[in-house]
Amino acid sequence: MPSNTARIAKNTLMLYFRQILIMMVSLYTVRVVLNTLGAEDYGIYNVVAGVVTMLSFLSGSMANASQRYFSFEIGRKDFEQLKKVFSLNLTIFIVIALSVLVLSETIGLWFVNTKLVIPAARKNAAQWIYQFSIISFLFTILTTPYMASIIAHEDMNIYAYVSIIEAILKLGVVFLLRFIFIDKLQLYGFLMCAVAIINTAIYRIICTRKYQECKFSFYWNKPLFKEIASYIGWSLFGNLTSVVRNQAVTILLNQVFNPVVIAARSIASQINSVVSSFSSNFSTALQPQIIKSYSSGQNAEMLHLISRGSKSTYFLMYLFTLPLVLEMPIILSVWLKNVPDYAVIFTQLALIDVLINSISFPLMTAARATGKVKIYESVLGSIQIVGFFITWLVVILGAPAYSVMIVSICISIIMVIGRLLIVRWLIKFSLKQYFYEAILPACLVTIVSIILPALLYIILKKSILRLFVVIAVSVFSVCGCMYMLGLNKAERKKINELIINRIHEVKFV
Repeated sequence: MPSNTARIAKNTLMLYFRQILIMMVSLYTVRVVLNTLGAEDYGIYNVVAGVVTMLSFLSGSMANASQRYFSFEIGRKDFEQLKKVFSLNLTIFIVIALSVLVLSETIGLWFVNTKLVIPAARKNAAQWIYQFSIISFLFTILTTPYMASIIAHEDMNIYAYVSIIEAILKLGVVFLLRFIFIDKLQLYGFLMCAVAIINTAIYRIICTRKYQECKFSFYWNKPLFKEIASYIGWSLFGNLTSVVRNQAVTILLNQVFNPVVIAARSIASQINSVVSSFSSNFSTALQPQIIKSYSSGQNAEMLHLISRGSKSTYFLMYLFTLPLVLEMPIILSVWLKNVPDYAVIFTQLALIDVLINSISFPLMTAARATGKVKIYESVLGSIQIVGFFITWLVVILGAPAYSVMIVSICISIIMVIGRLLIVRWLIKFSLKQYFYEAILPACLVTIVSIILPALLYIILKKSILRLFVVIAVSVFSVCGCMYMLGLNKAERKKINELIINRIHEVKFV
């Protein structure tokens, strides 16, 4: 366990370094792109690209399946089978990519042309954006098995470095966008497409040189194909319902509200994605260990990883969420200058939504590690579908745009409970143990740590000074409560030993 813990810590630090740079680039690029394109064109880009993004459930499902099977075989140390699994996975990916192309150029194109509300003057630009988005997505699908191999091998430094290169390329897109004087919307779509192609090439070159199993050779095994196809199929259902819950809501808002509302939701999604990545980094580093523990029969270790991982993932997310939710109005005004209507409330509610979901990230991995995803995906997917229809009803009845996020928060709470009950059934999981080791510490830290930052927010006048004070006090309050209330005695002892060792190393240097 100590070596596993060290590996998880090292990989988490690598992913954090990656995410900090990506966050800085993302925050800057969103600001520049919004100001360069304008709120209307930015909204058009997101809603048109969102039609293709709705198909992201395909790459998400396949990524989960690939990583599960790669990690499973690595855990069993069966590298000959690993080669076969990779080749079969890549074959399936190619077939699905071709299917996506057909769907996108038929049903998807019809939907963009006839159903989306786009100003007449921007119809042509929207057509180009759609085609560029299709190409980008096809290359993203073909990147997935190589990315899954890197994560399964726990080489997070490679994953981090390639992601940093991608972030730098996107930063270059922003500079070109400002200095090339043609249709900005079309140029942005083209350049983002070029980034996707370069990213795929980099992943493929690295993986084929580093991992023997990534050298493709056609392989066919009907029983294994049926097993993987079943896993992917149910994962597809689960991810499709997530898309319905998220991207389809954006299209629903497009039918009822103006493009500025879409821009507000898109900004919320950008911030939400960046912040949630910090907690999902820990979850990503944890996933291979949970799957390998299950495949090698180390059930006690797996249960320990789940409880500790849930608590840690929530804490890391909450560390960022608390100050952002409190000071979102001034943060957006400083960042964007011209803040679209509803952007503040959308972002605050979106952060609360993903915070609730974050505690169950390791539970998702545990359920998928078993390979028995039918009951898991069917139950949770059904909850998300019901959630979309509730959202549709709420909007049709005339509720404000941000009401869609309130519905989403309620659905997230129900889904956390659903995951707990299903994982308990799949792996004989102790709800009592999980409650005391993860849920209770998370609740205590949340309730106690919010008191002081909230008081300062109420007492002090709105200003840049208050922003920095609230952020600093929030971080101090959350970290202090995490240490005192969130960690058990053994975990505090490990933290103390780590700090003392670091101090001694510094003195020695």
